[in-house]
Order: sequence, then C-alpha cells, then structure tokens
Amino acid sequence: MREAIGLVETVSIAVGVMIADEMAKTADVEILEATAICPGKYMVLIAGDVSSVESSLERGIAVGGDVVVDTLFIPHVHPQVFPAILAATTVDTLGATAVVETFTVASSILAADAAAKTAGVRLIEIRLAKGLGGKAFFIMTGEIFEIEAAHEAALRVAKDGGNLVRSVVIPRPHEALGPKIL
Repeated sequence: MREAIGLVETVSIAVGVMIADEMAKTADVEILEATAICPGKYMVLIAGDVSSVESSLERGIAVGGDVVVDTLFIPHVHPQVFPAILAATTVDTLGATAVVETFTVASSILAADAAAKTAGVRLIEIRLAKGLGGKAFFIMTGEIFEIEAAHEAALRVAKDGGNLVRSVVIPRPHEALGPKIL
C-alpha cells in the first residue's frame, strides 16, 4: 500500500547502496528509486504504509550517519506523487502550466505534494536530480486559478530552507509545448 513516502539522500554512493539494503530489510517497503544522482550523491526513495516507511527511514538514517545530507517523510502523500515520480502520469490536454525547480530532491517532492493537496491540478512529472546537477523539478497543469493556488502552496514549501531555484506559471501554453512535456 502506497500511503507514505520516505527518502534518504547521501554524499556516499557506497553507503547509499547499503542504506537501500538495510531499509528494505527493516520493513515491508517498496523501493521506488535507489540510484546515484548528481553530483556524486545517492538517493533511496521508498513507499509503503506509514509505520513501515517510518521504521525503514529511521533505519536508513541511522545506518547513513554523517553521510546523510537530506531526508523526507510524508505519511499521507497525495496519490498523484507516485505516478509523477515514475513518469507514468497520463494527461490528455495541457492547460495552464507551472514548473517549480528546487535545489534538492526532498524539497521538490514536498512542494509537489503540497501543490496537489491544495488544488485540483495534475502533476505531470517530478524529475529527481538525475542529470540535473542535483536539482529537481516538477510540472503541473490545470485551470489557471487552480495552478495559481497550487503554485503558491508549492512556493511556500520550496522556499522553506532556501531550496527554491526558480518557478514559472504559463497561463496559456502554446499547443506545440503539450507534446513535449505530456
């Protein structure tokens, strides 16, 4: 059951692999991502029921010690977050669009979750640090009034801790943009 999400990000690839193993052994969780990310870091992203993700995450943090640079725990994550991370979202029409770019994986997931919980938007994609110099971003679409509300919620979360890089709202995207980002 995917009701919670957890993340451990490390500055050591070797320890990151060990953390993924320990997290999987600790509780019944699904490893969504366990991969090297730029610039030479490692990310372990898990999902499952709240208590399993929480105990698995605690174990990962303990094993990682001083190489852990960021963590994330969302006990009741919005259901759109999972397909957006896995690039499995289906959106037929591109409406008003917002892109939020952050310095960390955790801040992007938190901001996307906040956006989806605030308004009736569709998360198109959450891209997590691969080939992005350690940054992350997400793209959402919907009616302009919902995009504006969701965008404001996302910015509040992303600005916390100084993790916002940039964001844009495109009220009426050109029709040629749709096939490129959907």
